[in-house]
Amino acid sequence: MGSTGTVLRELRGAQKSAKGVSLYSRYVNRPAGRVLAAGAYRAGMTPNQVTLTSALFTYGALASVALVEPSWTLAVVVYTALAVGFAFDSADGQLARLTGRGGPDGEWLDHVVDCGKLLLVHIAVLISFYRFGELPSEAWLLLPLGFQLAAVLTFCAGLLREQLGKAAANSRGPSWAAPDAPAAPVSRVRAVALLPADYGVFCLVFLLLGAPGAFRAGYAVLAVVHTLFLAAFLAKWFRELKALRAG
Repeated sequence: MGSTGTVLRELRGAQKSAKGVSLYSRYVNRPAGRVLAAGAYRAGMTPNQVTLTSALFTYGALASVALVEPSWTLAVVVYTALAVGFAFDSADGQLARLTGRGGPDGEWLDHVVDCGKLLLVHIAVLISFYRFGELPSEAWLLLPLGFQLAAVLTFCAGLLREQLGKAAANSRGPSWAAPDAPAAPVSRVRAVALLPADYGVFCLVFLLLGAPGAFRAGYAVLAVVHTLFLAAFLAKWFRELKALRAG
């Protein structure tokens, strides 16, 4: 087993493409995940154990949102746990690529944990609103449900777009793939534009839990932004899949 520095260098060489990734994931979450993956490797953990560690931090934080009265202390604890859970979510894939121990079971578990996270985060906010929030109107209780719909639709539609694209490529064979085409450069403008849709940036709103009015406002703004991103993504993915059929 190599030193931590050696493991980190190997992990840097086994990174996924930065295409379609926001600046937060590229420069904050992935590097943090790389450090956690190196530690997990040194500790002899498997990628699935790292995934479950991510779930422990994330689901524990969300349970706290639902069950504990909002305060500035809770805000710091929840955000820290969510950020660490997100970094472990990056670490499991990095560890799998480093060790070659990834597989369908690990990918399935990772997606199950991610889907549960997207459902529970908005359920936790809804429960917090109902139990502790002095809401201007009961209509605010609909906001987490709408946000949840946008988040889950984005997740499921994006995953399905990826799988259908792979299936189409496999069915067409190597001649269709144009292997000599150069890779498209990573767009920094796109990386900045994707920041509001990044889960790590979304987690920052929980730092406002100590000020319920500010938290509601920030959460509402993010809900609108994510809904707009959903509309743009759906249109883009539909065009791409239609092009695959016509190609």
